Amino acid sequence: MHLIVGLGNPGYEYSFTRHNVGFLVVDRLATLLHREFHTGSGNYWLAECSLKNSDVTLLKPTTFMNNSGFAVKEYCETYSIPYQNILVVSDDFQLPLGTIRIRPSGSDGGHNGIASIIYQLETDQFPRLRCGIGSTEELKKM
Repeated sequence: MHLIVGLGNPGYEYSFTRHNVGFLVVDRLATLLHREFHTGSGNYWLAECSLKNSDVTLLKPTTFMNNSGFAVKEYCETYSIPYQNILVVSDDFQLPLGTIRIRPSGSDGGHNGIASIIYQLETDQFPRLRCGIGSTEELKKM
Protein backbone atom coordinates (compact mmCIF):
# COMPACT_ATOMS: atom_id res chain seq x y z
CA MET A 1 0.00 0.00 0.00
CA HIS A 2 1.15 3.54 -0.83
CA LEU A 3 0.10 6.94 0.43
CA ILE A 4 0.25 10.27 -1.40
CA VAL A 5 -0.31 13.18 0.98
CA GLY A 6 -1.18 16.60 -0.39
CA LEU A 7 -0.48 19.42 2.04
CA GLY A 8 -2.84 22.36 2.27
CA ASN A 9 -5.50 24.01 4.37
CA PRO A 10 -9.17 23.03 4.39
CA GLY A 11 -11.80 25.63 3.64
CA TYR A 12 -13.02 27.50 0.62
CA GLU A 13 -10.98 30.61 1.46
CA TYR A 14 -7.76 28.59 0.96
CA SER A 15 -8.89 26.49 -2.01
CA PHE A 16 -6.87 28.08 -4.79
CA THR A 17 -4.06 29.76 -2.87
CA ARG A 18 -0.41 29.05 -3.68
CA HIS A 19 0.10 27.27 -0.37
CA ASN A 20 -2.60 24.73 -1.24
CA VAL A 21 -0.65 23.28 -4.16
CA GLY A 22 -0.41 19.92 -2.38
CA PHE A 23 -4.21 19.69 -2.17
CA LEU A 24 -4.52 20.78 -5.79
CA VAL A 25 -2.09 18.09 -6.98
CA VAL A 26 -3.91 15.23 -5.25
CA ASP A 27 -7.27 16.68 -6.33
CA ARG A 28 -6.10 16.58 -9.95
CA LEU A 29 -4.76 13.05 -9.57
CA ALA A 30 -8.10 11.92 -8.11
CA THR A 31 -9.92 13.53 -11.04
CA LEU A 32 -7.66 11.80 -13.58
CA LEU A 33 -8.30 8.46 -11.84
CA HIS A 34 -12.07 9.09 -11.60
CA ARG A 35 -12.05 9.07 -7.81
CA GLU A 36 -13.65 11.39 -5.30
CA PHE A 37 -12.48 12.38 -1.86
CA HIS A 38 -14.57 11.44 1.13
CA THR A 39 -14.25 11.92 4.86
CA GLY A 40 -11.88 9.44 6.44
CA SER A 41 -12.10 7.89 9.89
CA GLY A 42 -9.61 10.47 11.16
CA ASN A 43 -8.66 14.07 10.53
CA TYR A 44 -8.37 13.72 6.78
CA TRP A 45 -10.15 13.30 3.48
CA LEU A 46 -9.13 10.39 1.30
CA ALA A 47 -9.58 8.87 -2.12
CA GLU A 48 -8.57 5.28 -2.81
CA CYS A 49 -7.32 4.01 -6.14
CA SER A 50 -5.00 1.57 -7.82
CA LEU A 51 -1.89 2.45 -9.82
CA LYS A 52 0.10 -0.26 -11.60
CA ASN A 53 -1.52 -2.96 -9.46
CA SER A 54 -0.68 -1.18 -6.19
CA ASP A 55 -3.26 0.18 -3.77
CA VAL A 56 -2.79 3.92 -3.35
CA THR A 57 -4.55 6.30 -1.00
CA LEU A 58 -4.63 10.02 -1.72
CA LEU A 59 -4.87 11.92 1.54
CA LYS A 60 -5.63 15.53 2.45
CA PRO A 61 -5.15 16.35 6.15
CA THR A 62 -7.92 18.51 7.63
CA THR A 63 -5.74 19.59 10.55
CA PHE A 64 -4.45 22.68 8.72
CA MET A 65 -0.92 22.86 7.37
CA ASN A 66 1.04 23.27 10.59
CA ASN A 67 -0.51 20.14 12.15
CA SER A 68 -0.45 17.86 9.09
CA GLY A 69 1.69 15.34 10.92
CA PHE A 70 -1.17 14.34 13.24
CA ALA A 71 -3.32 13.17 10.34
CA VAL A 72 -0.44 11.45 8.52
CA LYS A 73 0.66 9.60 11.64
CA GLU A 74 -2.91 8.57 12.43
CA TYR A 75 -3.42 7.12 8.95
CA CYS A 76 -0.01 5.41 8.80
CA GLU A 77 -0.48 3.75 12.19
CA THR A 78 -4.02 2.62 11.40
CA TYR A 79 -3.08 1.08 8.05
CA SER A 80 0.57 0.11 8.74
CA ILE A 81 2.02 2.22 5.94
CA PRO A 82 5.83 2.02 5.75
CA TYR A 83 7.27 5.54 5.73
CA GLN A 84 9.17 4.92 2.49
CA ASN A 85 5.75 4.34 0.83
CA ILE A 86 4.60 7.88 1.63
CA LEU A 87 4.95 10.71 -0.87
CA VAL A 88 4.29 14.17 0.57
CA VAL A 89 3.38 16.88 -1.94
CA SER A 90 3.89 20.46 -0.79
CA ASP A 91 4.46 24.01 -1.93
CA ASP A 92 7.92 25.59 -1.84
CA PHE A 93 8.29 29.35 -2.15
CA GLN A 94 12.08 28.97 -2.48
CA LEU A 95 11.65 27.21 -5.83
CA PRO A 96 10.76 29.23 -8.92
CA LEU A 97 7.12 29.10 -9.95
CA GLY A 98 6.35 25.85 -11.80
CA THR A 99 9.55 24.06 -10.77
CA ILE A 100 9.28 20.69 -9.03
CA ARG A 101 11.84 18.85 -6.94
CA ILE A 102 11.59 15.33 -5.59
CA ARG A 103 13.79 13.97 -2.82
CA PRO A 104 13.76 10.57 -1.10
CA SER A 105 14.24 12.12 2.37
CA GLY A 106 15.67 15.17 4.11
CA SER A 107 14.95 18.16 6.27
CA ASP A 108 11.74 20.18 6.38
CA GLY A 109 13.39 22.99 4.39
CA GLY A 110 11.48 25.52 6.48
CA HIS A 111 8.07 24.10 5.58
CA ASN A 112 5.81 23.85 8.65
CA GLY A 113 3.66 21.05 7.23
CA ILE A 114 6.66 18.85 6.50
CA ALA A 115 8.16 19.77 9.88
CA SER A 116 4.97 18.56 11.55
CA ILE A 117 5.11 15.25 9.67
CA ILE A 118 8.79 14.73 10.55
CA TYR A 119 8.04 15.48 14.20
CA GLN A 120 5.02 13.17 14.41
CA LEU A 121 6.60 10.27 12.49
CA GLU A 122 9.94 10.80 14.25
CA THR A 123 11.76 10.43 10.94
CA ASP A 124 12.59 12.39 7.83
CA GLN A 125 12.93 9.20 5.79
CA PHE A 126 9.97 9.64 3.46
CA PRO A 127 9.88 11.00 -0.09
CA ARG A 128 8.60 14.47 -0.80
CA LEU A 129 7.66 16.35 -3.94
CA ARG A 130 8.04 20.10 -3.68
CA CYS A 131 6.18 22.32 -6.12
CA GLY A 132 7.66 25.75 -6.71
CA ILE A 133 5.25 28.61 -6.03
CA GLY A 134 7.87 31.36 -6.32
CA SER A 135 8.54 34.18 -3.92
CA THR A 136 6.20 37.10 -3.42
CA GLU A 137 8.73 39.31 -5.21
CA GLU A 138 8.83 36.93 -8.17
CA LEU A 139 5.06 37.02 -8.45
CA LYS A 140 4.95 40.82 -8.27
CA LYS A 141 7.17 40.93 -11.40
CA MET A 142 4.64 38.93 -13.41
